[in-house]
This record gives sequence, C-alpha cells and structure tokens, in this order.
Amino acid sequence: MTGRQSEIISLIRREVKPALGCTEPIAVALSVAKAVEIIEGRCEGCGCPRWRLSAPFRIRVEVSGNILKNGMGVGIPGTGMIGLNIAAALGAVCGKSEYGLEVLHDLDEKSIARAKELVEGKKVSISIADTPRKLYVKACVSIGEAAVHESSAVIEDDHDNIVETWFDGNIIQSSHSHEGEGAEEEGISGKGVTVREIFDFANEIPYGDIAFILDSRTMNLALAREGLEGNYGLRVGKTISDGKYAEVFGSDFMSCAMAMTAAASDARMAGCTLPAMSNSGSGNQGITVTMPVIAYALKYGTDDERLARALVLSHLIAIHIKGYLGKLSALCGCVIASTGAACGITFLRGGGYEQVCAAIKNMIGNITGMVCDGAKVGCAMKVASGVSGAVQSAVLAMEGISVSEHDGIIEKDIEKTIMNLGQIGSVGMQSTDSMILNIMVCK
Repeated sequence: MTGRQSEIISLIRREVKPALGCTEPIAVALSVAKAVEIIEGRCEGCGCPRWRLSAPFRIRVEVSGNILKNGMGVGIPGTGMIGLNIAAALGAVCGKSEYGLEVLHDLDEKSIARAKELVEGKKVSISIADTPRKLYVKACVSIGEAAVHESSAVIEDDHDNIVETWFDGNIIQSSHSHEGEGAEEEGISGKGVTVREIFDFANEIPYGDIAFILDSRTMNLALAREGLEGNYGLRVGKTISDGKYAEVFGSDFMSCAMAMTAAASDARMAGCTLPAMSNSGSGNQGITVTMPVIAYALKYGTDDERLARALVLSHLIAIHIKGYLGKLSALCGCVIASTGAACGITFLRGGGYEQVCAAIKNMIGNITGMVCDGAKVGCAMKVASGVSGAVQSAVLAMEGISVSEHDGIIEKDIEKTIMNLGQIGSVGMQSTDSMILNIMVCK
C-alpha cells in the first residue's frame, strides 16, 4: 500500500462509521453523556453503580439551527418518542462517550423510563445557540436545584467531535478549530481527493486493505431486512416490495433497490435499535450510498471483492461531494449519497472512469435542489426518489449518455461540476435553510 492509499483509507475510516440513531440527536446525547461523565469523575458518590438512574439531573442544551431542524421529528431508538429532549435525557442516564456515535448502545427499559421522567419533569431544555456553525452542540449538566456542581461539553463541526469541556467554571479541555464550518481535520479531507483518484484507488487498492468496507453490507442490510419485515415509519420500502403493487413497481432491480434502501431508512428514522453504517456523519446517507449497490450485488451475484471496490467508490464519491457542502446544509443528503450509489452501480455494470463521471453529471443535472426539511420518517420517500435517480443515471451513463456542459450547472470538468453543487448547497441555499427552520419551529 502506498502512502497516498493509506491516507485515503484513513479518510474512509474517519467518515464511515457505525451510528445508532439519527446522528443529530445522537450528537446531543453524546455531548450530555460527556458532561455527566465529568461530574461522575469529580464528585464523591456520583460514580456508584446505578447512580445515573436516580440522579436529579438538570440539563440545558444549546444547538445550532441545523441540529434542531434534524432532531425535531426523528425517532429516538427504543423509546417511541421523537426529538432532542429525550435524546439528551438518555445521554445523561445511560450514554457512554467512549461509544462515539453509538453512545446509546447500553439503552435498556429502566434507562428509558428514567429519561422519560426527566423530560416529563421539565428537567431538560433545548434552545438555539448563537453560533455561525452549522453543527454545534453545547450541553450543560447540573445536579439538583441548587446546582452545586455543573459541567459542560461542546461538539463542533463533526457529530462526535468534542472540542471543549468544563467543570464548575474551569476549563478541562479546549481544542477548537478555526471559526466557521469546514475546518481542516487531521489527514486529507473530502476536498483533498478527485473523482479520477477515487476511481483509480477503487480499482488498484489490494482487496485485503478494503475488505473492512463490507461491514457496510452487514450493518445496513440488517436494517433493510428489519424495515421490510416490520411496520416502521411510512412503510415506504415495505409498500414498494408488496406483491399487490407489482403492476406499479414491478419486480426488477430498480424496485428492489428502492425497496431495500427505503426500508432501511424507514426503520432507522422510526427509532429502530439497530445501528447504521454512516457516511460523513449521516446514517441515512450511509444507507443510501450503500444499499442500492448491495441490492445490485445480491440480485446479480457479485463477489465480495467486486462489491467492496464498488462500495469504496460509492462511499468516497459521497465524501468528496460532501466536502464542498459541509456536514449539514439545506440540500438533502440523499442527493449526495445517491450520486455515490449511481457511481457504484455504474462500476458494477462494467463502467470506466468516463461512465462514472457521466453518472455524477446525470445525478447533479437531475435532483439537485431537493431540500432538507429535517430528519423524519418521511426521509424514506426522498431516499427512494434518490435511488430511482441513481439507477436511471447509471443506465444512461453506460449508454454513453450524459447531461452536457451546456445544461444548467453542469460543466465539462467533473470537479468544477461538483464545486458548483457545493456552492449551491452551502452558499446559495442558506436563506432557504433559515426559512425551512422558521417554518418548522413556528408550526
């Protein structure tokens, strides 16, 4: 393995990781969990077994508008409830920061019951922070009405990036990045690679070095099957796969890919307790970037090595595009994720670099502009639409058909095309983002 290949693998490992529950509420739970752990480690008697189940927590959480938008309507695993309040309470009662985006891994019935008591007793408050950052969470935790001790933890820019902690007014840790969104991380970022480099990497990297990516199949396929078997959310995937609608959806690959991908989103958005393999901090994006590719492999008997290379390509294309958008924006993540999936399907159908570029252009020329109006069960419908577009784009690309540089925001150069999409999502749609949030909070 070359040094550059090692850098790209590090990028994948940083951006592709398991997440239990929608990552915006999970970021809130993680911040609260860290704040509680600070109190546990510094207050006599606070670390005893089962202390958290009875501690008189008071929890104040400040979040950026995008965190609020994506946390208002999404199901919290195992609770039958939605929103950031219950996520914060669970972080206090049973969260462990060492689990990262699986912070609620130890969730059980007693923890859920105690968390609900805290919410019902109005011991948890959520407010909008005054911050320019798209992704920001600050959790402050105190014990009892007198607030003898108080701790806090701050997350910025990435859902599991804890940058500051305090205890009783004294700073413990501070590692803030530069002000604003998109600060540089250790190693290369999504902007630091190109489509050409990603394509060559997917073809040339030794299989043994990327076999770990098949964990995406294991994890997200389990979610898809759970969604198809259960009655989660809007049951988008289950309805598409229902035989009584065969005259509408058929039984071809496109309907199979739409059903499996939407079913995984149905389950996750409705609070299923199974984790998803996320991409760029989003579980839904991780589902959408992988499940159409996995569905293709299942239907056509693709071997593990070929699938792993397609998944690496799909993940990296999404990470690359997301690098120009930031973690959260007004642009629906399924636009980015399904573009990655289109590339993965094109690869599995024997497409080369030119066909992959054509698939990206076809996707950007198709569903750019789909807005994000928060994480919720309805996301499964957007996911299904994105998968449909991905399959169409891949098929057209394999026929040598591509949206031309004379159309809309498409340019002859693939990197400029991606940058245009990034500009629209991160800059052009800022007022749209604010309007969506205003509508949501005033309903």
